Amino acid sequence: MTVAITGGYVVPVTSEPIEGGTVLVEDGKIVAVGADADVDVPDDAEIVDASGTWVLPGFVEAHGHAGIGEDGIGWEGRDYNEMTDPNGARLRAIDGFNPDDQGLRDALAGGVTTIVAKPGSGNPIGGQTAALKTWGRTVEDMLLRTPASVKSALGENPKRVYGDQKKLPSTRMGVAAIIRDALTKAQDYVKKRDQAVADGNPFDRDNTMEILARVLSGEVPWCQHTHRADDIATAIRLADEFGYRLIVNHGTEGHLVADTLAERNIPVIVGPLMTSRGKIETGRRTMRGPGIMARAGVKIALTTDHPVVPIDFLVHQATLCVKEGLDTETALRSITINPAEMMGLDDRVGALAPGLDADVVLWSGDPLDVMSRAVRVFIEGNEVYYYDDAKGEGVPKNPFYSE
Repeated sequence: MTVAITGGYVVPVTSEPIEGGTVLVEDGKIVAVGADADVDVPDDAEIVDASGTWVLPGFVEAHGHAGIGEDGIGWEGRDYNEMTDPNGARLRAIDGFNPDDQGLRDALAGGVTTIVAKPGSGNPIGGQTAALKTWGRTVEDMLLRTPASVKSALGENPKRVYGDQKKLPSTRMGVAAIIRDALTKAQDYVKKRDQAVADGNPFDRDNTMEILARVLSGEVPWCQHTHRADDIATAIRLADEFGYRLIVNHGTEGHLVADTLAERNIPVIVGPLMTSRGKIETGRRTMRGPGIMARAGVKIALTTDHPVVPIDFLVHQATLCVKEGLDTETALRSITINPAEMMGLDDRVGALAPGLDADVVLWSGDPLDVMSRAVRVFIEGNEVYYYDDAKGEGVPKNPFYSE
C-alpha cells in the first residue's frame, strides 16, 4: 500500500524542516521526504491531507515500564520488578508485557510510537529490556529488538529492597559488589564455554551468564539506573573494569558531572522530570539539567519513566526543559533520534527519512507548544490513532479481533 502525507510542515529532525512537504510511504516504509512539488506521488496512492499540521516522526521513549507496569490495575499489573533475586539478568521484559495496557493507548495520544520497556530498579541487575512499537496485538507484532539492553540499578532502590530483607545488598558497596561478582563470573563462564567449544566438549549453558556474556562482548548495552553523581561515578568505574557499553539512565545529578560524561562520550536518558523530589537521591532534580548536559556535549534523551510520569507527557517535559535553557532542536532530538541512536534503533525509527519505518505523527501545531495535540498517528504506515474533534477525545485503533 502506498500512502502520501502531503501539504504539512514536515520536520524530519535529522534534516531541515520543509514547508509544504510530502512524506511518501510504501509498504510501511518511508521512501521519500521532500517538498510537495519534488516528490512523485503515484496515482494509486492514498492521500493524507496534512495541511495546517506539523508532521514529525513518532517519539521514542527510551526508558519506561509501559506494558509491564500496567496502568490502573494495581499489583496484578506490576510485572517489572522481580525483587527476589539480586541478579535478574535472565529475566526478559517481553515475558511480562501486555499489549492491552492503557499506557500504550496514552502513548499514542502523546505521539509516542516506540518504547523501550525495562525491568524495574529493585535489583542490582534487573533484566533484559525490549524495544517495541506502541500498537499491536502481541509482543511479536510490536517487537523491534530484544534484548535492547540489560537494566541495572545503583543507589537507593536495591539497597532498600534487600536491606529490608536483611540480605546483601544493603549498602552502595553491596550493590556494586553484586554487579561486579556477576560480571566476573560471566568472564569465567565465557572462558570455560569457549574452551569447551574449541575442545568439542559438552557444556551446560546458563541463561544468566549467556546474557551477561553478550554485555561483556559489547553486543548488548548496559542501562544503568543512577541518580546521584557518586553513583554515576560508580557506574563509570564498573564500565571501565568490564569494558561494556554504558548508558546512564535517570542521571538526576548528571549536570554536576556533565564534563566527565561528555569527555567519556556516555549518553544519558534523563528523567522523570515532572515529579516531586521523592527520594534523597533525587533532591537535585532540575529542569535545567538536560540543557546543562547538552551544552557540555552530552548526548541526552528524555524519559517519563512511565508510569512515574504519564507517557503522553514526554513532549511536555521537552517543552519545560526548553523553558529552562535547552535549545529547541536538541529538545526534539531528545525524544526522537537521540534515544533511537542510544538504543541502536536508528535504522528503524527516530526520524523521517527514506528507509525508516513510517511512524509518522501529525500535530495540530508545534509539538513543543503545550496547546498542540497529536491529531493522527501512523505506525508503519497504518493509522492507529486520531483525535475526534466532535467528541473532544482521542480514538486509538483496536488491534484485537472483534466481530
